[in-house]
Amino acid sequence: MKIITTLASIILLIFTWCLIDLKLGHKRYTKEAANTNYPPRKSEMTVFTSGKILFEDFTEEIKRAQDSIHILFYIVKNDQFSKDFLKLLQTKAETGVEVRLLADWVGSKQISRTTIRQLKRSGVHFSFSFKPKLPFLFYTIQKRNHRKITVIDGKIGYLGGFNIGREYINQGDKLNPWRDYHLKMTGEGVKDLQEVFLSDWFHDTNEDLRGTPAYFPNLKAGSQAHQVVVTNGCDLEQTLIGLIRQAKEKIIIGTPYFIPSNSLFHELREALSRNVSVTVIVPENSDHALVKEASFPYFRVLIKEGAAIMQFQRGFYHSKVILIDDTICDIGTANFDKRSCFLNGEINCLIYDRTFIEDVEKELAVDVAESKLMNGDKLSSMNLVRTAKESLASILSPFL
Repeated sequence: MKIITTLASIILLIFTWCLIDLKLGHKRYTKEAANTNYPPRKSEMTVFTSGKILFEDFTEEIKRAQDSIHILFYIVKNDQFSKDFLKLLQTKAETGVEVRLLADWVGSKQISRTTIRQLKRSGVHFSFSFKPKLPFLFYTIQKRNHRKITVIDGKIGYLGGFNIGREYINQGDKLNPWRDYHLKMTGEGVKDLQEVFLSDWFHDTNEDLRGTPAYFPNLKAGSQAHQVVVTNGCDLEQTLIGLIRQAKEKIIIGTPYFIPSNSLFHELREALSRNVSVTVIVPENSDHALVKEASFPYFRVLIKEGAAIMQFQRGFYHSKVILIDDTICDIGTANFDKRSCFLNGEINCLIYDRTFIEDVEKELAVDVAESKLMNGDKLSSMNLVRTAKESLASILSPFL
């Protein structure tokens, strides 16, 4: 009995410490966090939904780089695809191109010290992003840099959901094919991506390159109106609420993880009450434990109130896309969940161009066609295992 009591006391102390650490860390960080809504811009943009096609284009643009390559990914793995990617960066650095690579400390934990030494010997500037630190150790372990940004010669930019690993080009052991949304950008908006990257670089290395003219060449305006939105564990919720409130006819949300805050959930229900069509596309099969069960309580209510919940059947659905009527499209790195709203660093792009939105609508139509409608009655039927998982998922939902 004494052993059980001691263990229970230790667990309670750890839980209490984590909770206090999390709250104090979040309070302190949100005071310092720089959340930025950049001015409206005009660029030329292309959307990729296939990793194979994206990375063919991505690789060719890196090969053509003349001056600088700045890359940030949440995940860089240790498989052959990742090794080839890193080797390409080494080759470019050896030719005299400035190469900087930021990789999230948790998401890219497979990058070894040996690999880092090889990168640096070749001239690649490397740093892990958002490394845990005292005094708020638990909070900083949870807080991740989830952004994916590439800027080449200050003129070509990429952002979106794809990371570096063989599953993203449909060579993984499971969850194939991989469905995602990623943007390529040329024009005015690239300067915003460059500034975000250099701000993150400064945060993680203390090297301030944000005012370097060479990284900000003159850029011609494109034809497609958009706005880059950067969040760091706050303000994303309000951005999403603002989008939902603008909807008059339809809302389509594509996300791998649907765990909204109470305020976001309320806004979706309000949209349904004013006869706005709400469609949510999620994967049938999840890539993380409990994320699926965490969404079920929300889905039961939304289905009852008229929403269509679609479960993607053809591989894994990792998209981060929102369509509001035919007027606003949001593509970026943020999931529709509490972690993206209150912990992670994210970058999204709000696009207002009608032609671009039409292209995204076609892709979303494919997503819906390759999904099946979730059965509300089946979701509400008695299932003790599912109920237990949902209870645990509810407790852990801020971290899933």
